[in-house]
Amino acid sequence: MISKKNKKRLLVLRFSALGDVTMIAPVLNELLEQNPDVEIYVASRPFMETIFKQFPQINFIPVDLNKQYKGFFSLFSLYKELKKYKFDYVADLHNVIRSKFITFLFKINGIKTATLDKGRAEKKALVNQENKTLKQLKLTTERYADVLRSFGFQLTLSHQLKSFIKKEEKTIGIAPYAAFSSKMYPLEKMKIVAEKLANDGYTVYLFGGGKSEVEELKSWENLNPTIKSLAGVISFDEELQQIAKLEAMISMDSANMHLASLMGTRTISIWGGTHPYAGFLGYGQSMEDAIQDETLTCRPTSIFGKDPEEFKNFDYFQNLSAEDVYQQIKTRLVK
Repeated sequence: MISKKNKKRLLVLRFSALGDVTMIAPVLNELLEQNPDVEIYVASRPFMETIFKQFPQINFIPVDLNKQYKGFFSLFSLYKELKKYKFDYVADLHNVIRSKFITFLFKINGIKTATLDKGRAEKKALVNQENKTLKQLKLTTERYADVLRSFGFQLTLSHQLKSFIKKEEKTIGIAPYAAFSSKMYPLEKMKIVAEKLANDGYTVYLFGGGKSEVEELKSWENLNPTIKSLAGVISFDEELQQIAKLEAMISMDSANMHLASLMGTRTISIWGGTHPYAGFLGYGQSMEDAIQDETLTCRPTSIFGKDPEEFKNFDYFQNLSAEDVYQQIKTRLVK
């Protein structure tokens, strides 16, 4: 066993968003499995700590950017706090002004640093409407791994789901919401899908967040006694534990897809204005489980879901009826 004081200390910076931070966890877990001489610390917003509870060997440093480290000059204070850990390497897996500045301070003080290459040019070509280059780009998890490999670490990602809890048969989760409307399958259609699955004997668990989401999903319980809304009912940690028990999750291109991956749960994802080719398919998930309208040659119109002006209010799901999506889900579930 390697002595703790002889381990190399790695700091990983990623301040948001939930889905991106979630994708980092399995990458770091595999790094530890293949490099036992490394000690990992993740600096992120306090809310993200729950994600890393599945991997207790990864240390978490909460960084409150809304209060304690809100302004630019407070980043000097953050650097001083982080410096106390005596890191050997700093990996910027965010590549934004805050993370770049912290990384710069470490670099000028002699620490080895590396920053995420987001592949902006390739992604721009993917959404270009006049001269689109529609091809699979490098997975974001592989981009994260490239940063870590640049330090000399050996790292081969398995891209396999790792389940922590025994699955409950005939249970399925539905997370119908997404940050942007272009990524969200219409609720009325999804409601029909949920009811059809419940009528097939599935216990359907609904996941959501805000007040309006809680109220909407609660009303779906009236469709069938086996539809149960967990929105606003249980804690985030409890949600993760329930996701881990599911036979499958139905999700948009959203953080819930990545949370399901984190918990080793197969996800059937539905894509609108975005596309899995951009590299954000959930870790260990299959392209065969991605439902999308490939006849719409304009797709993808954006990388993260925010539509350009010419596609405002465009219906990316116009050719995906509730019956069609239901049948596609059923076909995949029996595989």
